[in-house]
Amino acid sequence: MKIVVTGSAGTLGRPLVAELRERGHDVWGVELQHTGLPQTVRADVGDYRQLRAAFDRIGDFDLVFHLAAEFGRINGEEHYEQVWRTNAIGTRNVLELQRERGFRHVFASSSEVYGEADAEAIDERYLLEHPQPPLTNDYAISKRVNEDQVRNFANRYGTKTMTLRFFNAYGPGERYHDYRSVVCLFAHRLLTGKPITVYEGYHRVFLYAGDFIPTLANAADNFVPGETVNIGGDEYVSVEDMANMLLDITGAHPSLVNRLPLDKHNVTSKKPDISKAKALLHHVPRTRLAQGLPLTVDWMRKHYEIGG
Repeated sequence: MKIVVTGSAGTLGRPLVAELRERGHDVWGVELQHTGLPQTVRADVGDYRQLRAAFDRIGDFDLVFHLAAEFGRINGEEHYEQVWRTNAIGTRNVLELQRERGFRHVFASSSEVYGEADAEAIDERYLLEHPQPPLTNDYAISKRVNEDQVRNFANRYGTKTMTLRFFNAYGPGERYHDYRSVVCLFAHRLLTGKPITVYEGYHRVFLYAGDFIPTLANAADNFVPGETVNIGGDEYVSVEDMANMLLDITGAHPSLVNRLPLDKHNVTSKKPDISKAKALLHHVPRTRLAQGLPLTVDWMRKHYEIGG
């Protein structure tokens, strides 16, 4: 089929485009910056005119993977104007064009929408069956708003969208900056002798990107309109244990780790029920942290030309 990926040059967008093309799909990208990549059109999803012009240039297509977003909790606090422009207005623009053109839509949501959910393993119906936990940062709030936008358009106009909630993907290809995922932040900082802050008592599942991308691509052929699916790993560990593993892998000095008891912008536990992803999207999280973290560190050493 002919597929459009917004955020196509991003950490997940670039390998998703490659995976979909490998499967024989005709894939076009929409990206904020000029990239020089084939079949990639520049547009800011937060600008309706630009996005419409990009879709016009691409022509008729069957499906959009909407990955373009401002990412991260602290990013959402320090750059909230851009978070709301890209995430809320950008998603609304995609939905407006979906209503007009009738394409199917896979929306990239986040585990952040659950807040501090009181469950041993969070399933997709949690927010429908329990009082919605309060959210502690604008990024999380924007993603919950996005899901409301998606449901509103489906109810009003019959648009067909499948929502995927991502849980802590990591791996080679994620380029460092101060607002990236925790594995990327810790690995790069330890490799370059910079301190990291580890909040005690926080637990996560971590999903290696090499296991994540095939599952994401499977949504093209296993599309279920109106469905919401958690996509995460099944290895539930403390952030502190993950940081200790990175200390060993990088050879960094333990004095670089600053331990604190509380992160006011974050929740303590995020463990998903991923049975639906396994059933609908053939999700198989094979790669353990003991395998994925060294691969991530090795990629960083080569990409940033860091010795050791």
